[in-house]
Amino acid sequence: MTALIKNFAKSESGAVTVDWVVLTAALVGLGLAVMAVVSSGVENLGTDIRNSLANTNPSTNPFGTNTDVTASNDIALQ
Repeated sequence: MTALIKNFAKSESGAVTVDWVVLTAALVGLGLAVMAVVSSGVENLGTDIRNSLANTNPSTNPFGTNTDVTASNDIALQ
């Protein structure tokens, strides 16, 4: 019986699983952090695009520049 316990204690087959769980949790946490940082900029850009498309009149000049759109805080129109 003691040989079985010693053999079980020396076995490292579960260590790889623990490593993968830790690495996966770190990647998920990193992904959530990036999403939190980038989401406001993407939302502002989407709002600017929506406003630009809403103010475009395709029957007159669909390729003209629209000067009525104002840039959001972090994106400057050139």
